[in-house]
Amino acid sequence: MSEHKIIQIKYRPRDQFRPFHRRKQRWSALVCHRRAGKTVAILNDLIRGAINECKPEGRYAFIFRQRNQAKDTARRYLRRYAEPLVAKPPNESELRVDLVNGSMLRLYGADNPDALRGPYLDGVVLDEFADMKPEVWHEVVRPMLADRRGWATFIGTPKGKNEFWRLYESAKSDPEWFHMILRASESGILAAEELAALRKEMSEDQYNQEMECSFEAAIRGAFYAEEMRTMLAEGRITNLEINKEVRVHTAWDLGVSDSTSIWFIQCVGRERRLVDYYEASGVGLDHYTQVLHDKRIAHGWRYGDHYFPHDIKHREFTTGRSRLQALAARGIDAVVVPESNVLDGINVTRRLLGRIWIDEKRCARGLEALRQYRREYDDKLKDWKTNPLHDWTSHAADALRTFACGYDDSTRSGSMYIRRPPPPQLRGTHWSN
Repeated sequence: MSEHKIIQIKYRPRDQFRPFHRRKQRWSALVCHRRAGKTVAILNDLIRGAINECKPEGRYAFIFRQRNQAKDTARRYLRRYAEPLVAKPPNESELRVDLVNGSMLRLYGADNPDALRGPYLDGVVLDEFADMKPEVWHEVVRPMLADRRGWATFIGTPKGKNEFWRLYESAKSDPEWFHMILRASESGILAAEELAALRKEMSEDQYNQEMECSFEAAIRGAFYAEEMRTMLAEGRITNLEINKEVRVHTAWDLGVSDSTSIWFIQCVGRERRLVDYYEASGVGLDHYTQVLHDKRIAHGWRYGDHYFPHDIKHREFTTGRSRLQALAARGIDAVVVPESNVLDGINVTRRLLGRIWIDEKRCARGLEALRQYRREYDDKLKDWKTNPLHDWTSHAADALRTFACGYDDSTRSGSMYIRRPPPPQLRGTHWSN
């Protein structure tokens, strides 16, 4: 008769997280205030799954926004709570522990999605999912759960109405999802006097976002927070009709390993109408040429100018041609915007936003990127840097900045209703009906 050994770990769940630990659903979405103890709770839930599910060669992952966060924040927690269950000393370089039942648990950073790719996962936690590229989940992690029907937990604090917000809103009405929100004013985890002190030290938006889990609060360090707030108050974020008599300009941020973003813009009098937005990654210029063609056919619009950043003139080592030449060969006559200081360009974009109307449905991803485009935070100095944080929001923001710096009102008549023939390159087969 086999004997079962009871192993006790050092984790004692807070009452607030017990419903989560008792859940039966495969998917979970948790919105938690700061200092609620979410990292400890979620990591121990992952450890329990890895040891109790007893899947052959089980693989479990805890994914942070950046790998250095995994090293700094969770490594010591993993060593502490998994210690009674490990089969051998932890692998520090891989941030990995191997458990006595043959399962493996590893910490990752979403800043290197390729490192996540593997044959399968049985369980995964995505911490601060609001700061991750949605593609990390949809294109990398989710397929890894399919063949062994692995489970996933998403957790974080709000960062505007982005993919995390959409996921949580969907979870609230889906019985296959467990969902929970812990607000500091309701959880009872932090003392009332401590919350009162935090209110004095933090701005209203900071407190509402970090402690009250508000998806409506402005993002800390966001460059365009005030402009976006004004646009919303004035009703300039709405459903827009595309005027077929007005030419559509495009503004681009061309990525290589990153995403490529395209804004579609109509200029009517002083108004700048962002009528559509497109973003993709891992595809070539032919793909974007086809996107422009398809949108022109679908909406019946005509193109004006196509604005690109200065670096499209650089020649590529592999082909010896620049992307400017490659675009011209595909029928896109690019307007190359000269290089300028990034912060100066951000100020130009701020002024442009005072005249912008934006379609909230067709431009949903670009709109959220503008809301979240923010300064980089220096963890050592505990202060904001002047330069922008380079993340998924950068592409849409850089593309709009290209338009703001490149569209010269002084050369226009003030109305884009003036009919003019398209450049010769746009008369080719790429643009025919």
